[in-house]
Amino acid sequence: MRSLELWETYSREEAHDIFSPDTAFTPQAGTWGLQGIVKVPERPGSFVFFVTFGQSQGDFDFDESITADGVLTWQSQPKQRLLDPTIQELIGHDDRTDAIYLFLRTRTNVAYTYCGVLGYLLHDEEREQPVHFQWQLLDWPAPAGTIASMGLVLTLTTGDGATPGATETAHPTQSAPTFALDEVPPPSGTKPGAAKTKTFKAMKTAIHPDQDARNKALGLAGEELVLVVEQRRLRAAGRSDLAEKIVHVSVVEGDGAGYDIRSFDDGGDVRHLEVKTTRNGATSGFFVSPNEVAFSEAHPSTFVLVRVFGYDPQTKSGSCYRSPGALTESFSLIASEYRASPKP
Repeated sequence: MRSLELWETYSREEAHDIFSPDTAFTPQAGTWGLQGIVKVPERPGSFVFFVTFGQSQGDFDFDESITADGVLTWQSQPKQRLLDPTIQELIGHDDRTDAIYLFLRTRTNVAYTYCGVLGYLLHDEEREQPVHFQWQLLDWPAPAGTIASMGLVLTLTTGDGATPGATETAHPTQSAPTFALDEVPPPSGTKPGAAKTKTFKAMKTAIHPDQDARNKALGLAGEELVLVVEQRRLRAAGRSDLAEKIVHVSVVEGDGAGYDIRSFDDGGDVRHLEVKTTRNGATSGFFVSPNEVAFSEAHPSTFVLVRVFGYDPQTKSGSCYRSPGALTESFSLIASEYRASPKP
C-alpha cells in the first residue's frame, strides 16, 4: 500500500486504500468511488475532498479556483444546504484537531494530486445548493513543476475579488520602499465565519495564521519595519541617543527572549516589543509562544505587542496597532499543542 506524500498523484482507489483499508472499493460507485466529500472512518470531523476543476453536475457548473496565496474557493454538492449536518461540520472545522485532505485535478481521466490539508476560512451565508466555502491550503505553496504538470492556473486577487488567468509568475509593479507604518487603534474581536456574498467574493486572500507563522521572511520584514519606525520616532523626539541603543533582539539573540525589539519611550524607559506581521487584515489571528506569553505577564508595564497588518513587501510598509501589557489581558489564547510526559 502506498503512503501519503504531498504533491504526489493518486487514484481514488489508492486514496481509499490509505484512509479506509478495511472496506471494499468499487470503481465509479459508492462513497470512495464516486463522491466528492468522503468522511474518514473512525475520525469524526476529518474528510477527504476529491475535486475536479471545471466539473458540471446536472444544470450546475462548479466555479472553483486556487489563488496564488493558496486560497481554495470550493463548492459543496448542488443539493446541500447550509443546515445540512455535513455542511455544519465543515463550517465548524478546526484544523488543530481534525484534517481535511485535498485531492485535486484540473481535468477528468487523470490521477488526483494530493495538495495537503485545508484550514477553514469562511463560507457564504447567503447562498446554498451549493454552499460556497473558502479554504486555506496549509501546505502551500506548491512546487512550480507540480503546478505546471497539473495544468493549474492560479488567480491573483484585486479589491473586487479574484482576477482569472493571472498565474504565480505574474510580476507586480515594483515600488520604492517607504518603511511607512500607519498606527490605528486595536480592533474589536471578530471570528472568521459567515460572510455576505459580496464580501465572500472579495475576500480571496490568505488569512489563516499558519501561513504567516511559516513565513519567516515575512516575520523578519515586519520586525525590521517596526525597528525603522522606532528609530525615526525617537530621532524626531530629539532622542537620537536612544535611537542608537535600540536592539533587534530576535536577530542578535534568537527567538528565546520572549520579545523581538528592545526599544524606549521618549523619556528613556525601556519598551519590549513583540512584532507579529501579516499581509492580511487587523483582525486575523496569529501565534504566540509560551515564552512570549510568560514574558508579557512578567513585564506587563514594558511589554507591547505590535501587530503589523496589510504589510506590502514592495513598499515595506503597512499599518499596525499596539497592545501594551500581558497578552492574556487583551487576547483570547487557545492551546495549539502540549508537551507530554508520564505522570509520576
